Amino acid sequence: MSTKILTFSESLDQAKGHKHLLLGNGFSIALKPDIFSYGALFDKADFSASPHAREVFNALNIRDFEAVIRLLVEMGKALKAYPDAGQTLIDQINKDADAIKDILVNAIAGNHPDHPFQVSDEQMACCRRFLSCFEHKYTLNYDLLLYWAVMRDDIDRQDLHPDDGFRHPEDDDGADYVTWQEGNKATIHYLHGALHLFDTGPDLVKYTWSRTSIRIIDQVRQALDAGKYPMFVAEGTSRDKLTKIMHSAYLHKALRSFSAISGSLFIYGHSLAENDEHVLRLIEKGTIRDVFVSLYGDHASPTNRKIMSRARRMTDAREKSKGRNRLDVHFFDADSAEVWKCEA
Repeated sequence: MSTKILTFSESLDQAKGHKHLLLGNGFSIALKPDIFSYGALFDKADFSASPHAREVFNALNIRDFEAVIRLLVEMGKALKAYPDAGQTLIDQINKDADAIKDILVNAIAGNHPDHPFQVSDEQMACCRRFLSCFEHKYTLNYDLLLYWAVMRDDIDRQDLHPDDGFRHPEDDDGADYVTWQEGNKATIHYLHGALHLFDTGPDLVKYTWSRTSIRIIDQVRQALDAGKYPMFVAEGTSRDKLTKIMHSAYLHKALRSFSAISGSLFIYGHSLAENDEHVLRLIEKGTIRDVFVSLYGDHASPTNRKIMSRARRMTDAREKSKGRNRLDVHFFDADSAEVWKCEA
């Protein structure tokens, strides 16, 4: 099947209604592949507390953390059918699956750029120009790059409406953090959590520089050293991710917001992988009319063919849903979006 690959500019021209954005890890990799690719994270991860986990990666010759988590979880379930496997082995497998989530968090935090000024003004300006095209920005990433970009309003006149719903605590205006309070007004949504979001029990708090004059990534690292972990949805399967999301008021609200958008959705830097089916199904069940999916590199590569196949199934799924808008799927060249590098 012949497929026309649009430029980003052509996609914007074709988009109908409000335009929204869903970011995958390709957004971060495009800026810092030496930090944010799974291979880079694996190379810098500390597996000393769970050496068996490292060996699983090596045995399978993969570096996808979520794929290994998924494998271990399913293995733990399957081994229950074998009496000779023993509960000790099953417990170790489940322990390693949980450990990999913490290893991933620590790897991202430990190797994350220290402050937004390690991203040049020119790169930030390009990114902000890209983000300015969209009303709601949803991200599946854990890092701080989107937060940094929307907050760098000192480098241009773009009004990105960077409202993530966090405000000063009503009962403690002098607190060194902000808390989630205005979910209905948010335009920035962290669908799977983020490094700077911490569930304290009574509140979901966000670390900020403005309240402490301490770099956010340093605050995150200090929290990790103290045994506190940010809100992360790093489960290996879509089902397990959805279960965790449904137990968080913030994450549940963000996902409901995503399900309610209309107009056009741009998906940048995401492979439409099976472990995010809980997000993809909402596109199929929703009222979005046009989806524009980015393709990186050779458009005929096996990875891109798989992306295109999954995207087209969205159209088929929508057609089977009576009384809903038609869904049209389009593809655009990722490089043409110039997210971090603008051509002269």
